[in-house]
Amino acid sequence: MDSNLHLKKNEDGQPVRLHAPHAPSAPASWLEAGSLATVVPGGALPPALNGIPFAPWRAAPADSAGWSALAACGAAFAEPRFTVPEGRHAAAGAVIVEPDGRVWVVHPSNAYGGYAATFPKGTVDPGVSLRATALREAWEESGLQVELTGFLADSTRSLSHARYYLARRVGGCPSDMGWESQAVSLVPRAALAGLLASPHDAPLVAALLRLPV
Repeated sequence: MDSNLHLKKNEDGQPVRLHAPHAPSAPASWLEAGSLATVVPGGALPPALNGIPFAPWRAAPADSAGWSALAACGAAFAEPRFTVPEGRHAAAGAVIVEPDGRVWVVHPSNAYGGYAATFPKGTVDPGVSLRATALREAWEESGLQVELTGFLADSTRSLSHARYYLARRVGGCPSDMGWESQAVSLVPRAALAGLLASPHDAPLVAALLRLPV
């Protein structure tokens, strides 16, 4: 098998060739709270982390209705009104925090959109809520099943205006990431600013760093 091909095909059923694949981290890095750990599609992982197993989420919703139903069952928390500036489209994403304080980051395939690393985020489809979108994008881009725990911040991007939620991992497996990501990393908070180079992510990192570990 061509090692430069993503294990998953794109939405058109076409193979995705990775121009500069990531190198996976040593297995021990996943269990060290101060270490940055990276996994590639289909890569090796410990059986569990922080008491939560790594296993592909086979029961993930298959359509917008399923994601909307899942979001409706989520935790109750307040969030400000969301207003999209003229010329932008609505998007939503998740900043997923582990109990050990590290944060999940995705590496878009072939640095799509100019992002070498960023947080999971995607466009809000008609009739789908911000929360449902954040849950869907977290799973599609990182392979993780998450639960939203609160509002973090809004960020105006180059084409979108995105709401980001805080989230925690409750299942899934990062090596099962979708084709849009070529690697997934677990990053100490202190290393986020150096890894996420886009100015669009800076306000999110700043908001996260203001929170208690």
